Amino acid sequence: MVSVWIRTLQLSAKSLWMHPLRSALTVLGIFIGVSSVIWLLALGEGISRAAQEQISSLGALNILVRTVKPSGDEARDAGYGLTRADYVRLVATVPTISKAIPMRIIPSVEFHNKGRKIEGRMVGTTPDYAEVTRLTVDRGRFLSDSDVEKERNYCVLAAEVADSLFPFGEPIGQEVMVNRTFYRVVGVMKPRMESAGIGGSLAAESFSSDIYVPISTLWRREGDMIVSIKPGQFQRDINEVSQVTIQVRDRDSVLPTADVVRNTVSYAHTMPDFAVVVPLELLEQARTTQLMFMVFLGLIATISLVVGGIGIMNIMLATVVERTREVGIRRALGAKKRDITRQFLAESVVLSVLGGSLGILSGAFCRPLTLVARAALFQWFPQQMATVPKLIQDMEPALIPWSIPLAFAISVMVGVIFGVYPAARAASLDPIEALRHE
Repeated sequence: MVSVWIRTLQLSAKSLWMHPLRSALTVLGIFIGVSSVIWLLALGEGISRAAQEQISSLGALNILVRTVKPSGDEARDAGYGLTRADYVRLVATVPTISKAIPMRIIPSVEFHNKGRKIEGRMVGTTPDYAEVTRLTVDRGRFLSDSDVEKERNYCVLAAEVADSLFPFGEPIGQEVMVNRTFYRVVGVMKPRMESAGIGGSLAAESFSSDIYVPISTLWRREGDMIVSIKPGQFQRDINEVSQVTIQVRDRDSVLPTADVVRNTVSYAHTMPDFAVVVPLELLEQARTTQLMFMVFLGLIATISLVVGGIGIMNIMLATVVERTREVGIRRALGAKKRDITRQFLAESVVLSVLGGSLGILSGAFCRPLTLVARAALFQWFPQQMATVPKLIQDMEPALIPWSIPLAFAISVMVGVIFGVYPAARAASLDPIEALRHE
C-alpha cells in the first residue's frame, strides 16, 4: 500500500510539472495563506508581549493611587488630589499594605550645573521607590530613611540627566541647582524603559529625565504649589501628593485591597480628583485582549488559506476536463475509481504541501525580515515613523511554536478538502464517454 502511494505521488509531481506556471500560481495561494497565519500570529504575539511587559513593569502586586486634575476653577484655587492625610490614613487603616510610597512630582524643572542645564522632572519620594519601580543604582546609592527624616538636600540622578550635566566628570559628591536650591548628588541610576501608558489616568511614565530627592525636603523647599506662566495665561496648581504606590503582601489581596483603597480615599474627597490603577487588572485585560486579537488574526489568515484552497479546486477541475481522455484510458486498462480518486487527490495534496512548506520557511524568517523592513522604513520615512506609537516601534515579532504545525496542518486539510470534489468528479466519469472526449 505504501508503494502504491509513493508511485501515485511520483505521478502527481510529474503531472503537475507539465504545467509549471499554473502549478506555481496555485502553490503561491497556499504559500501566502500559510505565511500569513505564521506572520500575523507572530506580530500579534510580539505586540501583546510588549504591552504585557510594560504593564508588568508597574508591578503585579502594586496599586497606583494617582492625583487627577478635575475641571473647574474651584480645584485650581482650593487645591486638589491626594494629600498627606490620605497617605497617612491608608497606611494606618489598610492592613494588607506592606509598603506605601508617596511621590510628589514637579514637571518641567530646569537642572543646572556650571553652565549646563537640562529640563526634567523633580520627584520627591522615599527609599522604597527604587524597588517598586524596578530602578537600579549604577553608582553611589539611592535615598535613605535618614535623608527623609533629616530633610537633607541630597539627590539621585537618572542616567541621562547625569550624562548631560556631568559629561566629563564624576557626579557623585557634586551639586545640582534646582529652583535656586543646591542638592548634593549621592547616586546615579541605570537607564530604564518607560512604563506603560494606557490612557486616561495612566499616562506613560518616562524615567530618563528624573532627579530624585527626599519627599520631605521637596515639601519643605518647594511646597505644594506649581505656578506656570505662559503667554496670556497664568496657571496655579495646588496638590500635596502626586501618587501613592501601594504594594500588597500577595497576589490574592490585590483586588480586595484596591476596593478598600478606593473607598478610603473617596471618603475624604468631594471631587473626582484621584484615580486608582491596578496593574493586575490591566494585565488580565491585556491577556484577554491578546486572545481575542490572536483569534481575529487567525481567522483572517485562515480566510487567505481558504482562498488558496479555492484556487486548488479551480485548477483541479480544469485539469479534470483536460485529462478526461487520460481517465478513460486508465479506466479501460483496469484502473478502479479509487485509483483515479487517489491520483487527483494526491495532486491536490502535493500542491498544498509544497505551498505550506514554502510558507513555513517564510514564517521562520519573520523576525529578521520584520526588523530589516522596520529599519528601512525608519531610514526612508523618519518623520512618518516617528509618529508611530513607541510600542509598535520597539515591538519584535515572537514566533509561536504551535503556529507552524497548525498552519501546515490547515494547508494539508485545505488540499484534501478542496481536492475531494475534483477527484470524485474525475472518478465518476463514464469510461466510454471519456474515451470519446477530444
